Amino acid sequence: MEFQPIIDDIAAVLAAERGAGRVASYIPALARVDPAQFGIALCTGDGRVCAAGDADVPFSIQSISKLFSLALAMRHVGDALWQRIGREPSGNPFNSLVQLEWEQGVPRNPFINAGAIAVADRLVSACPDARATLLAMVGSLCGEAVAFDEEVAASEAATGFRNIALANFMRSFGKIDNDVDTVLDLYFHQCSVAMSCVQLARATAFLCRDGAHPLDGSTVVTERQARRLNALMLTCGTYDAAGEFAFRIGLPCKSGVGGGIVAVVPDRLSLCVWSPGLDQTGNSLLGMRALEMFAARTGLSVF
Repeated sequence: MEFQPIIDDIAAVLAAERGAGRVASYIPALARVDPAQFGIALCTGDGRVCAAGDADVPFSIQSISKLFSLALAMRHVGDALWQRIGREPSGNPFNSLVQLEWEQGVPRNPFINAGAIAVADRLVSACPDARATLLAMVGSLCGEAVAFDEEVAASEAATGFRNIALANFMRSFGKIDNDVDTVLDLYFHQCSVAMSCVQLARATAFLCRDGAHPLDGSTVVTERQARRLNALMLTCGTYDAAGEFAFRIGLPCKSGVGGGIVAVVPDRLSLCVWSPGLDQTGNSLLGMRALEMFAARTGLSVF
């Protein structure tokens, strides 16, 4: 299948709608992002890349980083990771304190904020320098050096009162082992990583290759772990809109409030779309529309 004409057409169709949605203004550094941007890129299992629009413009990957931190934690911690983190959709906002109290400090899944903070705690325990380890992993996967956006990380730390509350709440239940400030420093920095659609499409290609590194073929995660990551993306990867994504798109997806969404077609390709304007669920408005168009025009789905 020739994918370049398909994504070129999607970018052309959505050009008139650039700027739709609202940027994540509650994070000051993201409030200044130009909403009239749209990028799309894909990477096939054999390494071919197609791109259109603003696909080479770096943006804050935000919660897409939870996919990489989870993969790293699965590699370092194994099944013991699930002793403190659930695997069920939340059905509640990604930063809910109510649900966390009801479940005695055990996050419902690793992709809500509390779950990602719990993953960060496991990484702090497992890695002497968790920040550097995570950044090196992501850079290796996309084949280029990537960096933290320190302005975004500082902005997250200065305004992340609910995340600070979530971490301390879990600590009060004995579910966080390390110093809360150290854990949150890793969490805020992982969310600040800046990458483009092309880089993210490459970096997530291990999920369409049964866990094999997209560039050198080495094992990133096992085949079983890759299946589990895809399953969690499908059921929990898009906040409380996972059912809508499954219904309209039918692919494992992981989104972030920076406007990016990555999607995986197992054994075929990985895909990234970016448009900063969000819908009411915190997912990219045009990004979701682009993925729906891609699925409809290619017929690719896990169902």
